[in-house]
Amino acid sequence: MTIRLPGSEGTLRAYEPRTAPLVVAPGTPFTSRTVFSAAHVVADPYADTTPDSPAAVDWDATLAFRRHLWSHGLGVAEAMDTAQRGMGLDWAGAAELIRRSAAEAKAVGGLIACGVGTDQLTGPASLTEVRAAYEEQLALVEESGAQAILMASRALVAAAKGPEDYLDVYGHLLRQATEPVILHWLGPMFDPALDGYWGSSDLDAATDTFLEVIAAHPDKVDGIKVSLLDAQREVDLRRRLPQGVRCYTGDDFNYPELIAGDEQGFSHALLGIFDPLGPLAAEAVRALDTGNTAGFRELLDPTVELSRHLFQTPTRFYKTGVVFLAWLAGHQSHFTMVGGLQSARSLPHFARAYELADGLGLFPDPKLAEERMKTLLSVYGVDQ
Repeated sequence: MTIRLPGSEGTLRAYEPRTAPLVVAPGTPFTSRTVFSAAHVVADPYADTTPDSPAAVDWDATLAFRRHLWSHGLGVAEAMDTAQRGMGLDWAGAAELIRRSAAEAKAVGGLIACGVGTDQLTGPASLTEVRAAYEEQLALVEESGAQAILMASRALVAAAKGPEDYLDVYGHLLRQATEPVILHWLGPMFDPALDGYWGSSDLDAATDTFLEVIAAHPDKVDGIKVSLLDAQREVDLRRRLPQGVRCYTGDDFNYPELIAGDEQGFSHALLGIFDPLGPLAAEAVRALDTGNTAGFRELLDPTVELSRHLFQTPTRFYKTGVVFLAWLAGHQSHFTMVGGLQSARSLPHFARAYELADGLGLFPDPKLAEERMKTLLSVYGVDQ
């Protein structure tokens, strides 16, 4: 059996889907690396909403997907960029997501960390208001029992006059945090509004400020999550971290080599691509747990082509591909996204994502994935 898939050149090509998935059994958390998957949210397809409406979330399906990740030993990074934070999911929705996911994590013994931002601010804000917004969200996350991830703030970029304002705001928050947090540096390729974070568009200068924040409060920083899609810059940065502060890679282009590491260290992981790759990524990290770096790379290196495809420019729309693959894999019954973001990628993009994911064996039921792909193709007028 074959399926006809459209290519970027406007023609159709025949593809023969695989008939058997990659079988990966659930397992316990890892011993060699701490690994978080930034998880997507499942929209309520029956809600009468518009792209400007507050998010309508299918809570049962959303939490079921988190249980899927936990069952394979992965941690969940909640209410992050992958959950469409600031791109369909507002603070009210994120707060509810944090409460529900943290309670679910406690019930099943799952590892969870949640995003702390300032997205309740909807207009121009002063530094005092930015700090208060961060404080409100930090309090909610800590009250939920989850670890806090201090996310990059669009409002802080707009309000800050220079590096000293970042030092002041982050210093205040770190002094206030009851437990060590993860600091998150999200590059402008993920969110153009974050250009110039840490007070400079010069990444060397921004890195110095970032490290100054950490050096002043090393006991309050569990680690840093870097999403700049620059492997060498991440390696250089992690080598400058204080003893005991971890580097969590957020590089969805170069994650195998960064997690594998070198003679001077390695990165842990907090990745959006580990949403669709969950079971396979878990199997790979378990190879690392036994010291089998070659086996880890053998499993994970072939996934990079899919990841680079999903995260291609404009990178911020990678969530569309992530949710699309979750639908094909049977983790949700529909391909609808909060904010209407299912329209953010083209049919040829979806076709290539399907082909790459199928080739990796990511679909538990390849026949279901094929049928759903054909359904999407028919909506676009592509007959089989």
